[in-house]
Amino acid sequence: MNLVDHSRRSFLKSSLVLSTSIPLFAELAQAESKSSDKPLIAYVGTFSSPLQDVLDTQVDLPPGNGRGIHLFEINRKTGAMTPAGIHPMGTSPSCLAVNAAGTHLYSTNETDRVGKEKHGSVSAFTINREDGSLQPLNTVNSGGAGPTYVSIHPSGRFLLIANYFGGSVSVLPILEDGSLGEATDVKNDAGKIGPTTAVNAPEGSFAFSGHDRTHAHMIQSDPSGRFVLHVDLGLDKIYIWRFDENTGKLTANDPPAISLPPGDGPRHFHFHPNGRWFYSIQEEGSTIVLFDYDSKRGTLSSRQTISTLPPEFKGSNFCSEILVSPDGKFVYAGNRLHDSIGIFAVGPEGELTWVADEWTRGNYPRSFSFDPTGNFLYCGNQRADNIAIFQVNTSTGKLKFTNHYAAVGNPSHIVFLDLAEKQ
Repeated sequence: MNLVDHSRRSFLKSSLVLSTSIPLFAELAQAESKSSDKPLIAYVGTFSSPLQDVLDTQVDLPPGNGRGIHLFEINRKTGAMTPAGIHPMGTSPSCLAVNAAGTHLYSTNETDRVGKEKHGSVSAFTINREDGSLQPLNTVNSGGAGPTYVSIHPSGRFLLIANYFGGSVSVLPILEDGSLGEATDVKNDAGKIGPTTAVNAPEGSFAFSGHDRTHAHMIQSDPSGRFVLHVDLGLDKIYIWRFDENTGKLTANDPPAISLPPGDGPRHFHFHPNGRWFYSIQEEGSTIVLFDYDSKRGTLSSRQTISTLPPEFKGSNFCSEILVSPDGKFVYAGNRLHDSIGIFAVGPEGELTWVADEWTRGNYPRSFSFDPTGNFLYCGNQRADNIAIFQVNTSTGKLKFTNHYAAVGNPSHIVFLDLAEKQ
């Protein structure tokens, strides 16, 4: 066979393979195009009790400007939010969680009664993977009044609930269809209530919020799932539990809790991505405390305390959210009344250094969240009835306002779901 014949046969063979492959490539390209066309969705939890029911069900002020769970489509380039629907609820779905598969959403409904019973509730929803809309599955007893926080255990089989007005935490099993079962465990906080004046409060502060009784404010597993931690603002304590994935039971660790300075009021916390550093924000003391976390024993050792406010600040302030950036380089702290987000650089040993603070463009920033890329931060200004959107400088940690707002009555919590990602 001469060179010409060999070249001709190779060409014909290659052409045949290519021609049969074109439909496959076209299908793959079309599927990829359809996937990338699916939106990034934001779900916004709100305080949304109907006005006529405020005295019976609303447990936070101002009352009921939200409509339930608000849905938005996110512009991936600019961060702007476009309304995409509302799942109406009159029970203040104030905290939300989406499971790892992106198939179900859960909400704590922050009321202090259901009918005549004195407790709040938790709702489960199926997510439509085409448009992000929600279909209710069921609603169950939260294990106490005023459930204010929900997180999903790393196993994906349990919800962890903090009941603020009930002073309790509970564990709810997630059933095979995503719905919720009755609580496998409920723990009630007890002890001496802290003073009404925080040890570390700014000069001139009259900040008083939760030192009237027990108030469980947040609950979350450590990265391993072996331990569960929760804070009680009124008792100034962080509790640590050993968790049994087979039974859904909590057992007190040794030691069972660690104390914060009297009156400072631990509210939220966040683990560093390395799992070794743990940051707690104090609502009335306006501080962040850095702890070293021993993942083998489930213990905390405090190492640094730093104010969330600029040095010159005087007066009252209530801290809210705390987040570590996805890359672990910065910590962000919410200040209500000062209406700012404090920005802190994380040092080589986890220690914090103040970088700047950014005005939230609204009143009473209750919470904020990063989008999945970490390039945008969304701040829910509870009393301004808006979400302000900031671009994150991942090199300096600083925030730049995008000039984009979204109107939402009493926003409380924001979570994201990228529908373009495969299940």
